[in-house]
Amino acid sequence: MFSRACEYAIKIMIYIAVNEQEGRRTGVKEISGAINSPEAFSAKILQQLVKSKLLISYKGPTGGFELAPNEQIKLVDIVKAIDGNKLLESCVLGLENCSAKNPCPVHFKFIEIRDRLKETLLSTEIRDPQLITKGID
Repeated sequence: MFSRACEYAIKIMIYIAVNEQEGRRTGVKEISGAINSPEAFSAKILQQLVKSKLLISYKGPTGGFELAPNEQIKLVDIVKAIDGNKLLESCVLGLENCSAKNPCPVHFKFIEIRDRLKETLLSTEIRDPQLITKGID
């Protein structure tokens, strides 16, 4: 459903939220080890999340990553930062002219699934205690 990068980005954000709760910043090595992702790939995803203003990066001996302050970061923000709107807006078969007026063969079967997915992504905040308590284990 999500790209591999998006899956890792969600895991990264949950991991950082857990560490933020404990008052810690986390570095790329720690993050990549915790989510079992190649370090270079994790670094690239972290850069995208910083560029999208979902994370703040600090340099130096006490550096690392933190969630953007005072923000309600929702799962949809992470998905859009990494994968764009394609999952939420495009035809499941990749057809350019698919719409309610000109539906693809599976349009009406997937529209309900897409709407439920959108609602979940829009209503789930990364600092949600249930996400933080569960972590990525």
